[in-house]
Amino acid sequence: MAKRRKTDKSQPGRLRIVAGKWRSRLLDIADVPGLRPTSQRIRETVFNWLAPRIQGARCLDLFAGTGALGLEALSRGAHSTVFVERSPTAVAMLRDNIAMLDATGASVLQMDGNDYLRKAQDGPFEIVFLDPPFAADLLSNVCQLLAQKQLLADKGCVYLEQERSRAEPDLPESWQVLKNKTAGNVRYMLVQQKARQD
Repeated sequence: MAKRRKTDKSQPGRLRIVAGKWRSRLLDIADVPGLRPTSQRIRETVFNWLAPRIQGARCLDLFAGTGALGLEALSRGAHSTVFVERSPTAVAMLRDNIAMLDATGASVLQMDGNDYLRKAQDGPFEIVFLDPPFAADLLSNVCQLLAQKQLLADKGCVYLEQERSRAEPDLPESWQVLKNKTAGNVRYMLVQQKARQD
């Protein structure tokens, strides 16, 4: 049993793609303080939730870090992912991993996530991944900004990850919670944009 549990995890300093065309590929993780890739177990659950929506989807991986979520989406058939990350070190490693995978449909922007949302003109996105640094407590503001800028497509989904001990983020009225789970010290949620009434 212990042996099986060990194979379920990525190696220290490396990240394993769970499924899709790059299944089991190991990617290096940049040595950046506070960088915390979404665990393999959580990614597996989240992408099971997203399975009916991922094929051909336009995705945004905000606060991308390692790019684990956006790369998993591309591996599973997403059309494209925009990766937004502030750390130059994390961006360099992400670009190296994208080149190593020969990942088409990936674009990387080195900038702050909030700044991107204020300036973004390349939406709407079918899927948005929001996993900001836990200590920053950014989710509520980022969700409101995402809604204000109408960067989420009708019935588009947002994945949210935060520290379990924090209050759940204030969500825009036009969003509804589809899934809400915890694992260890992590709360992770899937929410959806309600269809807009014209």
